[in-house]
Amino acid sequence: MIFVFFLILLMLIAAIAASIFRDLISAVIAAALVSLVAAILFYLLQAPDVAMAEAAIGAALTTAIFIIAIRRTKRYEE
Repeated sequence: MIFVFFLILLMLIAAIAASIFRDLISAVIAAALVSLVAAILFYLLQAPDVAMAEAAIGAALTTAIFIIAIRRTKRYEE
């Protein structure tokens, strides 16, 4: 139970960090951490199919697309 609370706290901290960071790559990595923690929580809630979809699409594919898009544009907001 303490591990679940730790994961939820980590998820909240990463979500707040993703909204605060001015560096877009850092914000995308923090958002990927939120998605990865969500996948772990889904697995702990005994939904492994949802966890695998969240990890594959949310944490991996979306992060890769965002990083490719950011690398093709300006990295810092002005």
